[in-house]
Amino acid sequence: MSWLILILVFLLCALRTVREDEQTVSVVIPAFNEEKTVALVVEAAKGSKMVSEVIVVDDGSTDNTSGVAEAAGARVIRHASNRGKGAALRTGFKHSSGDIVVFVDADLENMTTEKIERMIRPILRGRADLTKTRFRRKAGRVTELTAKPLLNFFFPEIKFEQPLSGQFAARRSAIEKMKFEEDYGVDVGIVLDADVLGLTVKEVDIGTIHHDMASLRDLNLVANEVVRTIVDRALEYGRITMMDTMGKSIRMCILGLSLTTLGIFSIFFIRTIPATAGIIIAVSGSIVAFYYFISLIRRSIYVFRRSRGKLQTARSFVYMHFPILVSGLILLAMISTLLGAVKVDDGKISIEPTSGNLIIWKKNNENRTFDVRGPYRVDSALENENNSIRIPEEAINTLGLGYGDTIFLNGEAYTLNRTRDGEGNIIRIPTSAREALGVNVGDVIQDGNLRKIFSNVYAIRNISSSNITVYNGIIIQYDESQASEVMVYVDNRLVAEASGVMKNGSYTVSVNGEFIRNIRFRGEDSSYMIYHGGHIIKIDIRKGGSSDMRFATASEGKFLNIWFSGQ
Repeated sequence: MSWLILILVFLLCALRTVREDEQTVSVVIPAFNEEKTVALVVEAAKGSKMVSEVIVVDDGSTDNTSGVAEAAGARVIRHASNRGKGAALRTGFKHSSGDIVVFVDADLENMTTEKIERMIRPILRGRADLTKTRFRRKAGRVTELTAKPLLNFFFPEIKFEQPLSGQFAARRSAIEKMKFEEDYGVDVGIVLDADVLGLTVKEVDIGTIHHDMASLRDLNLVANEVVRTIVDRALEYGRITMMDTMGKSIRMCILGLSLTTLGIFSIFFIRTIPATAGIIIAVSGSIVAFYYFISLIRRSIYVFRRSRGKLQTARSFVYMHFPILVSGLILLAMISTLLGAVKVDDGKISIEPTSGNLIIWKKNNENRTFDVRGPYRVDSALENENNSIRIPEEAINTLGLGYGDTIFLNGEAYTLNRTRDGEGNIIRIPTSAREALGVNVGDVIQDGNLRKIFSNVYAIRNISSSNITVYNGIIIQYDESQASEVMVYVDNRLVAEASGVMKNGSYTVSVNGEFIRNIRFRGEDSSYMIYHGGHIIKIDIRKGGSSDMRFATASEGKFLNIWFSGQ
């Protein structure tokens, strides 16, 4: 009898093996400008004996994605323009023929054949109608702050670790019943459809994946599309009950939070919107959100007091107000990300995300000022401008210099001039100066790194405030140190003043380009008198404040050069 049972087991295993072998598998890879990684994903798919065809849908790429995919052995279908991930998946599915269809993103740098087969096996063995992946990576902000909170509320039965995974596989018969969203909402939409259809869904661990981190702007787009898809499905499947008396306050509160997010985002990433306009938008949005949030609380208290089913009413309130919480969380995530890029120096606060640097500093007149600076792109000098560096106003402010000032690199003098109209944040530097600074054409320099590149460079700046011109030789520093204030008087009239770090030593003073004398600084407040051509020149040095400029000593250059007009 035991032998008979054993024979039956072997027969069943053999029948299941035959059934698995008879099922065909198609792999669909949506791709948009992924020429660097698409071949790796195609090769991983073609390396599996389970896979019968590999299809790449080029969603309007402007690079060589199609050519690379074809060379790797994939069948390529092209969209004339970029239509979105969901549209690409739908196109790939329509052109596939497999009994099982696997969808894999094209930007994965370490996709392997084994990882793809992990997605297929549970379906081949009849353990699942659909498999989705979970993996280990550093990202997941949209998942944690947007998708999971919404799913926990509207679809509490869904308990996946990573509901937004872009890699999944399913039987063709199951996919035919689903609605493909056009955009990034397609992934979560398929999971929700599978849940409502009663399909067996298995989450498969595929280990670690690597791909480019999305920008804050891209994450905002993905979050909006994910939220829209979840809410649309919740409406379609009867998961939402809206109370009209609170609808306006809820909508206006969300509008206020969205305006606040837009204003903060525009300050750092949208150069066509002035920073002042971004602040106005953010402040206005905050006021709108606060006003309608208070109105919503008052209305909620009124409704709650009049209701009979207190517990059910409380649940409805949580249900209705959840989108406001999500919008607030997205705004909080943006603010916390920006605060993570804060750098504080004495008297200056710099917020430096990837695209633009918010600079807040205190001028000598104690006014608080802000600006958005950088990043800057290095380009070659214009023809016949071998001794000129064209630099944006924001960059020259960061260096603490002015137009017409001169810097010296390997003994060569270069005059700082304005950028040409329309060139934005381009710094034009001659070849010899680029070599001295260690930069190349096409390099992108963040504002926070600009002083580091120009660190220890000798410069001559105009510090005069009258018709008597005073030039000051300084060394650009990266870090701030205790400084001294230098004031220059001619005939008892203040004509120039400057702040800088002053070491003990000798400093050269010239008049009309001719050496007059060296003054000796010993670390104490001092005054020096110079008599020249009937004029009395007084130089006062007093300790005070801090500076990221250092006055040039006699061995490094001229400390002060005083020019009298007409002489």
